[in-house]
Amino acid sequence: MSSSDPRLVHIVDDDAAVRRSVGFMLKTSGHQVELYESGVDLLRRAADLTDGCILLDIRMPGMDGLEVQQELQAKGVSLPVIIMTGHGDVSLAVKAMKAGAVDFIEKPFEKDALLNSLNEAYRRLSRKEATDDRMRDAAVRLQALTPRERDVLDGLSQGLPNKTIAYDLGISPRTVEIHRANLMTKLDVRSLSEALRIAFSAQGE
Repeated sequence: MSSSDPRLVHIVDDDAAVRRSVGFMLKTSGHQVELYESGVDLLRRAADLTDGCILLDIRMPGMDGLEVQQELQAKGVSLPVIIMTGHGDVSLAVKAMKAGAVDFIEKPFEKDALLNSLNEAYRRLSRKEATDDRMRDAAVRLQALTPRERDVLDGLSQGLPNKTIAYDLGISPRTVEIHRANLMTKLDVRSLSEALRIAFSAQGE
C-alpha cells in the first residue's frame, strides 16, 4: 500500500451509534471506511478483505471479538486488527494482543489515540507486505533447485558441514560441493550467507 492510497478501515461494532461516530471521525481524517454490524457480517465478506486494517469491538452478541479474530486467522485473513474495548475489558484485550492484535483502545477514545493505533497498524501492514514480497521471490528462486540441491541447502541452513551433509544424504563430500556450487549459481548468489538468506526468507524467518 503506497502512502498516497486512501487508508481503508473495516469497522466492526454492533452499536450503530459507534459505527457512525467512528466512521465519521475517520472519514474526516482522510480514511475510507467499511461498516459491519457484527463479526458474522465481516466474516461473510472475508474473501474481499484484501486491504486496510480492522477495528474490532471485543464485546458483541453472537461472536465476540476474540472469536472473530480467531476465525479471521483460520480463513487466512492477515490484516492488522485493533481491538475496541469498553471499561473493564482490558483482560480480554490482552488476550487479543497475545493472539496477534496490533493494539487495543478503550471507549470512549480520543481521535488522536485512534489515529496513533491506526498508524501503527499501517506500519505493521507495510512491513508485512515487504516480507511477503521477499518470501514470494525466495520461493520462486528455490523452485529452480533440484530435490538434492534443496537437501544440501537444508543441511547448510542447519549449519551442518559438508561432511555431515554428505553422510546424512549418503553421498560423497565432493558431490555435496558440486551441489552447493550449482545451487549458488541457480540462486545467483556469491556467498553462503546470501543463499541462506533466501532459504530463510522462503520459510518466513
